[in-house]
Amino acid sequence: MAKTFFARHTLLNILTKFCIFTSEKLLMVMRPYQITATERIINRIEIAHNYKKYGTIAAGGYIWHTTGSGKTLTSFKTARLATALPFIDKVLFVVDRKDLDYQAMKEYDRFERGAANSNTSTKILERQLADSNAKIIITTIQKLSTFIKRHPEHAVYDKEIVIIFDECHRSQFGEMHKAIIRYFRKYYLFGFTGTPIFAANASGSSQHAQFATTEQTFGDRLHTYIIVDAINDKNVLPFRVDYIKTMDAEEDIQDEEVWDIDRKKAFEAPERISLVAQYILDHFDQKTYRGSKSYFYNALTNISDVAAADKAAEEIKRKQRLSGFNSIFAVSSIPMAMAYYKEFQKLMDKEPAKALRIAVIFSYEANEKEVDGTLGEENSEDTSGLDQTARDFLEAAIADYNEMFHTNYDTSASKFQNYYKDVSLRMKNKELDMLIVVNMFLTGFDATTLNTLWVDKNLKLHGLIQAFSRTNRILNSIKTFGNIICFRPMQKRVDEAIALFGDKNAGGVVLLRTFDEYYNGYDEDSGKHMPGYKEMIRELTRDFLVYGIMNQGEQHIKDFVRLFGAILRMRNLLSSFDDFPGKEILSPREFQDYQSVYLDIKNKWPRRDPKMDTKDVTDDIVFEIELIRQIEINMDYILMLVKKYHDGNKQDKEVLASIHSAVNSSPRLRSKKELIDDFIERLNESADIVKDWNQYVKHRRAEELKALIEEEKMNPKETIRFMEGAFRDGEVKTTGTDIDRLMPSMSRFGNSKRADKKQSIIGKLRAFFEKYFYIGPAFKSKDVDMTY
Repeated sequence: MAKTFFARHTLLNILTKFCIFTSEKLLMVMRPYQITATERIINRIEIAHNYKKYGTIAAGGYIWHTTGSGKTLTSFKTARLATALPFIDKVLFVVDRKDLDYQAMKEYDRFERGAANSNTSTKILERQLADSNAKIIITTIQKLSTFIKRHPEHAVYDKEIVIIFDECHRSQFGEMHKAIIRYFRKYYLFGFTGTPIFAANASGSSQHAQFATTEQTFGDRLHTYIIVDAINDKNVLPFRVDYIKTMDAEEDIQDEEVWDIDRKKAFEAPERISLVAQYILDHFDQKTYRGSKSYFYNALTNISDVAAADKAAEEIKRKQRLSGFNSIFAVSSIPMAMAYYKEFQKLMDKEPAKALRIAVIFSYEANEKEVDGTLGEENSEDTSGLDQTARDFLEAAIADYNEMFHTNYDTSASKFQNYYKDVSLRMKNKELDMLIVVNMFLTGFDATTLNTLWVDKNLKLHGLIQAFSRTNRILNSIKTFGNIICFRPMQKRVDEAIALFGDKNAGGVVLLRTFDEYYNGYDEDSGKHMPGYKEMIRELTRDFLVYGIMNQGEQHIKDFVRLFGAILRMRNLLSSFDDFPGKEILSPREFQDYQSVYLDIKNKWPRRDPKMDTKDVTDDIVFEIELIRQIEINMDYILMLVKKYHDGNKQDKEVLASIHSAVNSSPRLRSKKELIDDFIERLNESADIVKDWNQYVKHRRAEELKALIEEEKMNPKETIRFMEGAFRDGEVKTTGTDIDRLMPSMSRFGNSKRADKKQSIIGKLRAFFEKYFYIGPAFKSKDVDMTY
């Protein structure tokens, strides 16, 4: 590898051709499979030009790179390099709807601002095609099709044009392909797809039999990078599939199976819809990693004021929304989408604590056939074909959405397109908890915050892989797999799809193992034993006594950190299984004690010092702080324990110990330990815990900031304004001139003392922020009375 990679021509190629400085000034280096795919397309263009094969299938080809592997970057680099060829006039990047047009434009702009031209109308596309300076044009199929119909004779048809199709497995590309080869005379046609159409998954009802497969439409497969490769390279996540039984005597769905009226009626029965909806509400927080609320709700039962309990529960829900993921619910038909949306509304009215932010979206699909399992014209924005019942329902659902987000959308042509874009954006920003869809959003939609797909729909082959792949984008250490919950018996279809788009042995890579294997341990094919959760906990309790870990030497501490990190990762994985609750082995208190030691090691162990003989324990190990934050206790829970301690006349030492254990095990609450202990000491018999805590924090915060300002001789007005901004934004910002404005008067020139003073002040402001952030009421400048 070193011999070939470090050859001068290879390095020069990578530096000059296959690196990108993004608009954010980040250097992106293309991965090997992206480089190879790009080189093969450029090579195919050059050969086709030299031998005058443009305008034929020999001048094109397709790239099979699995969903989520970075096809947009590959297409961007291909487009840039193609426009550098002297004989190429333009590159058209063709997507199939406005949202992807906008998404592609944003991605292209991120790679290089202004490199590509997008268009909002066919008129603008016409102008761009005539403009010699518009080299890369992003457009939708619909606009390109309209342009061809309006301009059967146009000068651009005689130019050498590279046309790149995104997600080229879609059925509607057959019609577009037919138009292109009829009008464009010197085209080079290429397609990118994560799920090609082979003979095995081609629709038998295709109107264009000569374009039934991806190879027939685009030509040779130029490069392949399948889902197994991407998972092994850690570029995308594997899937975990749950099959939830909703009826007795369910049999796996077979392709040749005819869905008779009775079977269809059984799957659409109101009782079953209610059962599925209730399961989703009951398990939503678990599957999307919103955190367990069992601690909080147990404590809430001690609050006699029902309104206060509901308010506290809603606040917990709001905070958990920020920490977890969101989901899509794919259903089989528009009537099912309507039925589920109504059922969720009914159930959430009964159980407000389980309320979710839910939206629904669908549009007209002319030939929807549930048994087919493919996704048809997945994202049509045409609502004109909806019957009156469906349209009235969609209007009402969008009205609910408008009320939720203070927007103004409806089902009219222009406003529905904007609704689609707004839903897309709110899904990516995690403002929606769940989106109910029929076909829309199941292909081409990328959101790293999405981790769960609920399925009550007969997916198969490329439609199944495309839908599943909405969940497998990498985000952080908490998101380790795409979570699929099937309410239909689809195991054979899942295995078939993975075999087609991976290989026959791909299941072991693409799908996670069973709960029993992760819990009890298993042997890999190589014979290597992988310890399960039970074995890890046994080793932890046998070899590591909580109060002796720090006194056993460096190697002992390292072994503990590695083992506890592995336990945190395993618990994170197991927590999505319905079988795990009740099998944690360690009590919450025991787990918190170990977690507290883990954090002590992270925070207190000395960093490597050249003068010290001891090696730093943190040099070659990773602390899973993100996973700890996922399961940590918040201030609401602490205050509920404080109330319990207060109501027991401050005699229950076990509750007090639980408070200390919970605070010590939380990365966020450890810095607030002195505040919490002092507040508990001050409690009187008539205390109103939440109200008194807020007043206490407000008072202490103001007094400490006032003392800090006086001690450091800072500008009071500027300092208070600066800290108000820090608490509002959630961080102490040290860039810009804000810090300089609040500092005491000192010479700015040739004075190292000023730089030291500045760093000292930043450190003290950060410590103050850490102590008071995440607890109590919002910080307001009027809270601090500064009079001199």
